[in-house]
Amino acid sequence: MCLIVTLVMLGLSIQSLMQHQYMAGTVQIIIALGFTFLLVRNIIAVRNQKQECGSTGCGMTGWLKNLLKKKED
Repeated sequence: MCLIVTLVMLGLSIQSLMQHQYMAGTVQIIIALGFTFLLVRNIIAVRNQKQECGSTGCGMTGWLKNLLKKKED
């Protein structure tokens, strides 16, 4: 969804700039860049979740976590 909105806004901004509507074109480019930033942030968050990391990044890798796992007696 975010990728589709980004591509549509980018296409609309190029069209507006070609029609010499510079204010509308720059606003649409800024919106497209914002959606691109959200898309990249979501991709990074999903990759971290799949690798058993937090939302801020990997603190400890999975194999190290298993190595230091508390043993129950």
